[in-house]
Amino acid sequence: MALLTVAAMALAGCGQSAKPPTPDVEPSVTVTTTSPPPGAGGAPPGGIASTSPGPTGGESTSPDALESKYEQVITTVLPSIVQITTQNGLGSGVIYDSAGHIITNAHVVGRSRNFEVSLASGGKPRSAKLVSAYELGDLAVIKVDDPSGLKPARFGDSSKLRVGQLVLAMGNPLGLSGSVTNGIVSALGRTVSEPQEQGAPGATITGAIQTSAAINPGNSGGALVNLANEVIGIPTLTAVNPELGGGAAPGIGFAIPSNAATDIANQIIKNGRVVNTHRAALGVTVQTVAGSDGRAAGVGVVRVAPGGSASKVGIRRGDVIVAINDTPVPNTQTLSEVLAALRPGDRAKIEILHPDGSTATVTVPLGELPVG
Repeated sequence: MALLTVAAMALAGCGQSAKPPTPDVEPSVTVTTTSPPPGAGGAPPGGIASTSPGPTGGESTSPDALESKYEQVITTVLPSIVQITTQNGLGSGVIYDSAGHIITNAHVVGRSRNFEVSLASGGKPRSAKLVSAYELGDLAVIKVDDPSGLKPARFGDSSKLRVGQLVLAMGNPLGLSGSVTNGIVSALGRTVSEPQEQGAPGATITGAIQTSAAINPGNSGGALVNLANEVIGIPTLTAVNPELGGGAAPGIGFAIPSNAATDIANQIIKNGRVVNTHRAALGVTVQTVAGSDGRAAGVGVVRVAPGGSASKVGIRRGDVIVAINDTPVPNTQTLSEVLAALRPGDRAKIEILHPDGSTATVTVPLGELPVG
């Protein structure tokens, strides 16, 4: 499983747009080209999904026809996109059902529990409350107190996306409500990570959709839409380039696949919280350890969960995990990314360095990552 690090690049969360982005919402990023697990909303192996209708439904692709199609999609979907005002700034959301549930990003809601929701069609803002946030996947569901007149969006099957497909990003970038940008699906099956810090939940997103549609602060939690009037992703992160003074890297944004977003939303609406992460876990608490040269050299085991996967194969506190399935894991972020590409029940080969300097390789049947 080869890791592809994007050189000189970072990710910025695209929420909290009431003021210019600050460093605490510009986490660094590692992107891997692993195929997402089944049901995670990404592409099958090879990165390109199987057959699906053409982006214009088989209609003519003349400039006039395409322009008319864009107008029709915007007219249909934009009323389902809302602006969310928190105590720290602004973000976007997608109306999920007629009961008033709205999908957004966990980093948009932050630590807030109460919000104001403004519709793209205007009118007085409506009060809303947090139902639950799922920081592991950077998703959240809020619910407006008055759901009358809301228009739920239609969510598509993100597993059928194709590289090159035309898409529109809808949201409230920089507080400009009801904005729309266009682009294509640039890549599928990305794994993107953000470090855990103030303003960013430290999520590792699997099967992410890379898009060239412009995504700016305030777009987080909005909609990536195909030309069949379907939401197929939740714009979440955008790349920034330190060599450009931290400015946005043009045309590189990432969205959570709609299949993953609706799965999490359904769990939250039904249970009040996420009960199945669909993510693999070793059953350990870890921290990055440094080698003699001061560089990250592995992941130290701080705690082993009783009865967990690691404990069953003899992994102990003080051991250092240096590789999984022959992929080096020099730090906790890389460990999270490698595990995110695996599924509960998979068997993983773990290379360990013991405190006495001896090494071992064990095969671990992975458990399920718990919530919180």
